[in-house]
Amino acid sequence: MFANIIVDITHEKLDKIFQYKVPSRMEGELSIGMEVWIPFGKGNRITKGYVTGFSEHSDYDVSKIKEIQEISKDGVAIEAKLIALAAWMKEQYGGTMIQALKTVWPVKKEERPKEKRMIHRTVSVEEGRKWLSFFQRKNQKARARLLEVLLKSEDVDDGWSTRKLGVTAQVVRAMEEKKILTVERETVFRNPVRASGAGRARITYTEEQQEAIRIFQEDYERARFDTYLLYGVTGSGKTEVYMEMIRTVVSAGRQAIVLIPEIALTYQTVMRFVQVFGNRVSIMNSRLSAGERYDQMMRARSGEIDVMIGPRSALFTPFEHLGLIVMDEEHEATYKSEQVPRYHARETAIERARIEGASVVLGSATPSLEAFAGCKKGTYRLLRLTKRAKEQQMAQVSVVDMRDELKNGNRSIISDALRGKIYDRLEKKEQIMLFLNRRGFAGFLSCRSCGYVVKCPHCDVSLSWHKGGRMVCHYCGYEEKVISVCPSCGSPHIGAFKAGTQQVEELIKKEFPQAGVLRMDLDTTREKESYEKILSAFADQEADILVGTQMIVKGHDFPNVTLVGVLAADLSLYMSDFRAAERTFALLCQAAGRAGRGSVPGEAVIQSYHPEHYSIQTAARQDYEAFFEQEMKFRSLMGYPPSAHLMAILMISEDEALLEKGAYYLKIFAKAVGSDPKLEIIGPASPAVAKIRDLYRKALYLKHEDYQVLIAVKNKIEQYIEINEGFSRIRIQFDFDPVQAF
Repeated sequence: MFANIIVDITHEKLDKIFQYKVPSRMEGELSIGMEVWIPFGKGNRITKGYVTGFSEHSDYDVSKIKEIQEISKDGVAIEAKLIALAAWMKEQYGGTMIQALKTVWPVKKEERPKEKRMIHRTVSVEEGRKWLSFFQRKNQKARARLLEVLLKSEDVDDGWSTRKLGVTAQVVRAMEEKKILTVERETVFRNPVRASGAGRARITYTEEQQEAIRIFQEDYERARFDTYLLYGVTGSGKTEVYMEMIRTVVSAGRQAIVLIPEIALTYQTVMRFVQVFGNRVSIMNSRLSAGERYDQMMRARSGEIDVMIGPRSALFTPFEHLGLIVMDEEHEATYKSEQVPRYHARETAIERARIEGASVVLGSATPSLEAFAGCKKGTYRLLRLTKRAKEQQMAQVSVVDMRDELKNGNRSIISDALRGKIYDRLEKKEQIMLFLNRRGFAGFLSCRSCGYVVKCPHCDVSLSWHKGGRMVCHYCGYEEKVISVCPSCGSPHIGAFKAGTQQVEELIKKEFPQAGVLRMDLDTTREKESYEKILSAFADQEADILVGTQMIVKGHDFPNVTLVGVLAADLSLYMSDFRAAERTFALLCQAAGRAGRGSVPGEAVIQSYHPEHYSIQTAARQDYEAFFEQEMKFRSLMGYPPSAHLMAILMISEDEALLEKGAYYLKIFAKAVGSDPKLEIIGPASPAVAKIRDLYRKALYLKHEDYQVLIAVKNKIEQYIEINEGFSRIRIQFDFDPVQAF
């Protein structure tokens, strides 16, 4: 018998399957996914490998085939279905098979198990008293203390005896040798979720919720495993629908994975599921210890849990009978991996569901264009929730033109209209959220008088401001000098936005000294549990105003918030990125959705220097479909996803001259192998950050309407790189349909 083995060499340009003999002593012990030690290379150095399959025949000279040395003792075997998923990821997103295997393997190493030890008395009470008398005469106080407790109760926790009685392991061992007691050991899985038990609260579903649940349940009963897009406005009760769908799957003896976009939302989400599913729920995220992560994988494998909740990596939970994958807020950019392979959780979840025979539910109030386009094509099934679950009205949204504020002499970041509404809410003892749309703030130059933004004439994205007086396009490399006067209106008020959340907090405290103010951004949430503390304080109405970045507008429910102010909505609109309008629309809708979730109607004020832009206008109306139609016209015109597909090739080297040369030859080769006239090649250009830690970076972009054409080009480029020594000092990564420019 021969085993097909992938060798654990990530950084070398080696991505082949090797055959090894299976020693007779291992027959029946080896299985697909096991970690083994093997001799490799001319020097037969012992290295790790992973079994991907078996064969009774060999394609090579049997006398030259080496033998597996041993099975790794602390290795964690990977599921065969996950190996198949890794092979798909390697083909779809590039990189090596080892990199793909390590991605689908959240836990690589066996951790020391946590034991619960109970000390059990084995002698009768009468005999025990004799021993107690003996220990007291011999002045063996620790043994006497332990035996006194055991005479009252046959069992005692070993940890308790150490803490409370001062009994050492040597004392216990000595008494065990005399057959006075035994120590019973039980492996206990660490559980990061504490639940008092499941309890189903009475929920009255809206007609739309009932219809979505009915469609899913009927399909599931017919073994029709589909991909659904649950498109519901903010506050429409998507989570309640997810839970009913999961209940359907769990009652059929299968398991579910719930993906959420950010670790910060895990605790709030988990508690809602714990109320329904009790201790059958667990979490997976980077904040867990290695032991906790290992135990969650073991609990999933053993069938101890039904629901796993977590960010992107939770997708690879080794459930044996996976029935459903839910992907909440599916439009979020955090679902795209920044490590090789640069997979997207949406497509990867759909492929895993296909392999496992499971369903996928994507949920969002502002679906990604890819997901909604999938519904238009009939690839996904659309389930709509157009009303809030508690019948509250959507927030009334108004847009303030900040150019007019400047003309009227108001140079503050707070408009007169928003200032007046803040005073009104403070008098009524209602709460306010002020959202600073700060992402990408320093990237572009805009005019405060007329709203003009300097753009690339070739790519229709904003030029990024760089030190040294340059403005650069990070798609094609076009650049020009920084301007000091607006070419549209002649105003000198042109430059990069400078205000941050700290400045806004100081301004608010100065203008509204009677208000309690909290700030939430990266600086205030660095410490463990600081995120939850700020949110809890605001929920308990310990502050009137919460100032923050985009982390405050996602998924939170504060019934007393009746006013949301969006400061400088344009900041994300003019990022050097073709998805900028989509991100802006989603953020504005999420922000407006925080207002009016209680009994009092809500209001949102969007401040903008470009209020006529379609993303701002449609967000103010909460009209996703109007935005979708307009944005898709732009994507079609420019050949951007989802109208066409985009493959980015990032090249990194410490030798700048070598990098320039390598990027040039890679573009020439791509043109030669991609003979299709519809294939468009852009660049090479320098990314937004051209040098990090003395490593230079270049990016090349390829566009085509057929994804498979780009994969074919990628495969040929990988072969070209492997046979050319010149690329050995250049690290190359592929990214398909990137969520943002490099």
